[in-house]
Amino acid sequence: MLRRKLGRTGQTISALGLGCMGMSEFYGAGDEKESITVIHRAIELGSDFIDTADIYGVGRNEELVGKAIADRRGKVFLATKFGNMRGPNGEFLGINGKPDFVKNACDASLKRLGVNCIDLYYQHRVDPQTPIEATVGAMAELVKAGKVRFLGLSEASPNTLRRACKVHPIAALQTEYSLWTRDPEAGVLAACKELGITFVPYSPLGRGFLAGRFKQLSDFGPGDWRAYNPRFSGDNLQKNLEIIRRLEDFAQQKKCTPSQLALAWILAQWEQIVPIPGTKRIKYLEENAAAVNVRLSPADLQRISSAFPPNMAAGDRYPAQAMASIDK
Repeated sequence: MLRRKLGRTGQTISALGLGCMGMSEFYGAGDEKESITVIHRAIELGSDFIDTADIYGVGRNEELVGKAIADRRGKVFLATKFGNMRGPNGEFLGINGKPDFVKNACDASLKRLGVNCIDLYYQHRVDPQTPIEATVGAMAELVKAGKVRFLGLSEASPNTLRRACKVHPIAALQTEYSLWTRDPEAGVLAACKELGITFVPYSPLGRGFLAGRFKQLSDFGPGDWRAYNPRFSGDNLQKNLEIIRRLEDFAQQKKCTPSQLALAWILAQWEQIVPIPGTKRIKYLEENAAAVNVRLSPADLQRISSAFPPNMAAGDRYPAQAMASIDK
């Protein structure tokens, strides 16, 4: 597994991380035993960058990850997130970046994870009611207290990033980025390069769509949130299938899978991009890990970029309420 720099920290992390969200919620039923096996296999393959958040499964995902890494903590670079509030029944209650909430959220995550320090602590969404300086200031106190090593933001605008960096170094920015979500190229990616912040794309495979596994709505099982995502709905799904056909053609030419091609394209965009594809299956984990061996020439990259231009995907990447929570 390739290694890449984390911001300006001097720390390196695996060039491909593992997103654990779907193991506990949103993408249908999960199996804890199998998910732990996937995390262990990721570590064996050198993908030591493990990503979770306090809202995934309303805390259950952090507990699962904690169990998985309990006997191998020293081999893992652990990231989690705070800021999205949920009620006891899983209902979303809004975003909170107030200093007292930051500290309480961190203590709760440490307990669920069973660790005494989080390697990378993100604000999951920017709280429009709390100045970013106040939130990052509270996060910086966690670093001083030894509860957190490095700080990150998720779905933050370039302006928010610059303001945050004046309070404390930001090591990573996490935002959705893939061949069908190229929005960060409009400013966020440039800001990361300017500020020396590692860019962490989540959903680099378009929530599994770019793997070519979903061709119709019935392909989603019970409880799968993707069935209600605008890009997988109605006419949008049919239009987006053209993206898959193009990707499959390119992958066949490069003798790799569509997933591997999509990940290789992202990895080639900058030396400090670290995608975190999620999966709860060994088969897909191993397939994704092999993407680091796919070599794309400058001509390949240009052809792929031209074939999948920004704004090609039909439909928003989230329903309207979730889109409204994105910092602009």
